Amino acid sequence: MKKIAIIALAALATLLGSSPAKAQSKFGADSAECIKYLSYYTEYYKQKNYDEALPNWRKAYQLCPPQARQSIFIDGAFLMRRLINKNVANKAYREALIDTLMTLHDTRAQFYPKYAVTTLNNKGTDVNNYFAGKHGVIYSKLEEIIDQLGDNTKASLLLMDLNSAIELYREDDEIVDAEKVINTYQRNIALIEKMPSGEVNDKIKSDMESLFIGSKVASCDNLIELFTPRYEADPENIDLVTNIVKMMSSTEGCVNNDLYLKATTSLHQMQPSAQSAYFLYRLNSVRDNTSTAVKYLEEAISFPDLEKATAASYNYELATFCVKNGMPSKGYAAAQRAMELDPSFAGKAYFLMGTIWGTTTCGGDEIARRSPYWVACDYMQMAKEKDPSLAEECNRMIAQYSVYFPKTEDAFMYDLTNGQSYTVACGGMRATTRVRTQR
Repeated sequence: MKKIAIIALAALATLLGSSPAKAQSKFGADSAECIKYLSYYTEYYKQKNYDEALPNWRKAYQLCPPQARQSIFIDGAFLMRRLINKNVANKAYREALIDTLMTLHDTRAQFYPKYAVTTLNNKGTDVNNYFAGKHGVIYSKLEEIIDQLGDNTKASLLLMDLNSAIELYREDDEIVDAEKVINTYQRNIALIEKMPSGEVNDKIKSDMESLFIGSKVASCDNLIELFTPRYEADPENIDLVTNIVKMMSSTEGCVNNDLYLKATTSLHQMQPSAQSAYFLYRLNSVRDNTSTAVKYLEEAISFPDLEKATAASYNYELATFCVKNGMPSKGYAAAQRAMELDPSFAGKAYFLMGTIWGTTTCGGDEIARRSPYWVACDYMQMAKEKDPSLAEECNRMIAQYSVYFPKTEDAFMYDLTNGQSYTVACGGMRATTRVRTQR
């Protein structure tokens, strides 16, 4: 105590040696008492004698103006947290202490704006810790903090804020409805995406996405009802369209609807890429929009920055899609491009091309009508040579097509013999083969 008294007297001496106006501005009307209790509590606080520091801190807080010293708020917050944790059983007193803690944060932020970001982020953590279970209070206070700090908000507070919104929705969706939760999620995700990427922020973002998806607040019906009028009012708003696509993509079973297709199409028009064109092909193909699906897959293939292996894969997919949907010549050309870009596709491409020839109907005489089966067998032979794993299936198809070869006497009538070269032109395709007759 003697040491503290000496410190206090020294502080008073310093004060008395300064101008009255300066003392008044910093330490208030009763500057001597302010300085005395600041000195008392600070000395105890440094010694970690918090029980003795507390009453002296209270007097300093009562006597000193906010601008006297910032540490009175920092130290006071620590002392309040300590006292709150010691009085869990005393509900009324604990609530009063929590209220004091909130006031300390607000006053510090007001009088020391340079440190407002740190102060309000600390307040947010305390809000979450000391109002546990009171989701309405947490949501309200965190919303105020986020409104003030924006992307300076601590990432963990964004997660806490979303959690409180979801819990409120579950308690009473008239207080916080699905739209409010969705808007909270979108805003908080947008804020965290502006923050520096790192292990902590990335983990919190992932947790936020998992929390939102797991909450099932955003049912597909909710999203369609919420976003359809917004989209129709402003279909070229890239932020809106991006949000619609992102939200519906992350919601189970929410990609096979008109809004999602329209939003994805709009996004592709504003930010075209091979990936988005391919995605539109997939969306349209499952909806049986065949010509539109082909258009988008061909567009995806046309992007100059598309890797060769991907282009080969897309071409082969285009070939199979066209064959299944009655466009054999387009499929034939796509299969050729696939193996030209990537020889590893040769076996599958030859098999597909053989299948195309085997299902092609040509007009003309008896030989012309049967000649496509020769070409089909040629391709099946090439297919199994390029990919031995296809041998069994190729042999089965060769046996099937060989049944339709012309008879020897029929070929003779057209002055044709086995092994003779023959050109087949049919269905927009052309190939040179050799004559074969039934054995």
